[in-house]
Amino acid sequence: MKVHNRAEHQGGILRSPVLVKVQRISVTSTATMGENAGADQVKENLLQLSCHFTWSLLFENIDIPDLEMRISEEVEFLDIMSTVGMHNLLAYVRHRKGQNEEALQSLREAEALILEETLGKRSLVTWGNCAWVHYHMGSWAEAQSYLDKVENTCKQFGSPFRYRMECAEMHCEEGWALLKCGGRNYSRAMESFAKALEAEPENPEYNTGYAIAAYRQDFDDNNMSLEPLRKAVILNPADPCIKVYLALKLQDIEETEEAERHIEEALSSTSCQTYVFRYAAKYYRRKGYIDKALQLLHKALQTSPESGYLHYQIGLCYKKQMIQLKTSRNTLSRRQGSIKELAQRAISKFQKTVELRPTFEMAYVCMAEVQAEICQYEEAEANFQIALNMENLVGHIEQDIHLRYGRYQLFHQKSEKKAITHYLKGLKIEETSYAQRKLLIALEKVAERWVKQNVRPVESTSLLGLVHKLKGNMPEALLYYERALRLTGEMNPEF
Repeated sequence: MKVHNRAEHQGGILRSPVLVKVQRISVTSTATMGENAGADQVKENLLQLSCHFTWSLLFENIDIPDLEMRISEEVEFLDIMSTVGMHNLLAYVRHRKGQNEEALQSLREAEALILEETLGKRSLVTWGNCAWVHYHMGSWAEAQSYLDKVENTCKQFGSPFRYRMECAEMHCEEGWALLKCGGRNYSRAMESFAKALEAEPENPEYNTGYAIAAYRQDFDDNNMSLEPLRKAVILNPADPCIKVYLALKLQDIEETEEAERHIEEALSSTSCQTYVFRYAAKYYRRKGYIDKALQLLHKALQTSPESGYLHYQIGLCYKKQMIQLKTSRNTLSRRQGSIKELAQRAISKFQKTVELRPTFEMAYVCMAEVQAEICQYEEAEANFQIALNMENLVGHIEQDIHLRYGRYQLFHQKSEKKAITHYLKGLKIEETSYAQRKLLIALEKVAERWVKQNVRPVESTSLLGLVHKLKGNMPEALLYYERALRLTGEMNPEF
């Protein structure tokens, strides 16, 4: 049969090309709609998982290079625990960088370790992350295959949830991920380890995680990390890192003999030396043994040359040497030359730190303090302002920045008024900490001096009332407020 050139013949039926085209579009549209529906269902299932993609890990994109480096270091040098969790976190960070292929490679390494270590419930984290990465790459079938693995494991362990388990192992995994991602996550990390400990109070790993999380938040006189650290050391006698943390805490409360014992034991271990060296160096710096601290830091730097933390600690050592020299009895000319040299060394190390970790607020502050000591006031002001204007600062750190900037204004710029302004800004942050206590002491000293010199008597008397109020000494606070009222007839609303 002759077929017209503007028609198609199918199964003995003439079809118009326009009709055929419409039908093809309809089929394609139906397929696309089906795929979209499938993708939506996969996404809905993914959101039920418990893994790095659903834990709301808080860190800035600008910090990703440093975070990636620190995770890689932990995979390489932390040789006393499984690295599956760090491979998972590395995969998530690489996904955040847009490197999904590299993320999959990290997850393959995690999967290989799962097969070796028989991790059971913890495997759910790796499979959940695999599902998410495949989803973001458009491989929905692969994503679903990992979701199926999660579902089967949840059934196997009798979980009431289809795609997640509420258990100690999962809380522990979440805790380590939160702990590694920085200060904004520490409180939640501690909560996660606490949940794990409810199920297994004597588990060595859970106790270690809880103790480290507590130590990272131990910034007041409660010493809340002391007993958790002691328990973690007992349960983990072969872990030198936890011994160094305990030694640092004991140093805080001047338990020097016990602290020395733990430091010596940690340094005699061959495990985790890069980590032991960096924290033992902090111990020796605070003790005043700067040469010993620098020796350990330079050893650690050989294996971790791009560690912002190490460069920062070396900067702190040079800063302390500079301060020691300023207060020494050496001849003035010798001191001035050496002071400037040490200051430049410290500044160089702090500059390296902020290159590697652009949001490391205290590196800017320490750099500013050193610059102020050698009269580089313009540079000091610029660095203080960078720190003061950072967002999402942890409360006690923000207090400390205001304290230090206030001191700078007081001692270097001779501005008591600006110092008071920043002491007050720090005290408005409602968090109990060492910095808060120092702010109160600093504010009290300036206010008392003003009262003695009869400078702004109403304001200075009111300030002393505020100091006593914040100390919890209400009768004394009322006396000062009443005195201020008598001086002026009405209370300044600010106080």
